[in-house]
Amino acid sequence: MMLVTACELYRDAGFIGQPAAAVTSLAFVIAGLAVVARRPHGAPTVIYGLLVVAVGAGSLVAHGPNPAWQAYAHDIPIATLLAYIAVDAASDRFGRRLSPVWWLVVPVVMIPAVAAGPTVSTIVQAILAAIAVGFGLERARVRPQLRRTTIVAVLLLVSGALFGTIGDRTSICRPSSVLQGHALWHVLAAAGLWRLAPTIGRARGETPPSRIR
Repeated sequence: MMLVTACELYRDAGFIGQPAAAVTSLAFVIAGLAVVARRPHGAPTVIYGLLVVAVGAGSLVAHGPNPAWQAYAHDIPIATLLAYIAVDAASDRFGRRLSPVWWLVVPVVMIPAVAAGPTVSTIVQAILAAIAVGFGLERARVRPQLRRTTIVAVLLLVSGALFGTIGDRTSICRPSSVLQGHALWHVLAAAGLWRLAPTIGRARGETPPSRIR
């Protein structure tokens, strides 16, 4: 069988149901741990890194053993991460620290959204993604020193989403192939989130170190 959003066939053989998608889910874990290890801006970056790790763990659950609750493990961390990115960018853009409630409420909201089915959950995530990208690009517009980092991160995320969509939902889909669009999406998205990390928690007026711009 195939999962709703992935082209790769699901193999009922132990922990790894979709090898390509499951293995590449670890790219998020690696990226998140790399962010936490670097932690140049303290708590905000650490929280961001841990959320990226949670995305990887949820993805592994979905593409690995795929239990009945996999949609909650997969969708809630993604939505929470998107909300965190949006709130961080908005806080910087408008020069005031927004309450964590703005992103902490998202996991609660996502519970009924996921329960309502994949269509509702996907719509909510798409809205959050648009808000996160919008605030991120707006911050980059007024903060030239963050522009390159932000644009590269967005390009990686958008290209990953494009490849994933094409590979999963068009005639290019080859369920039995080792090469999977969804797996490529995982790798590019993880790279984009890692690249975005230097902008997280950055106070107005700070300039990213040249080595990570």
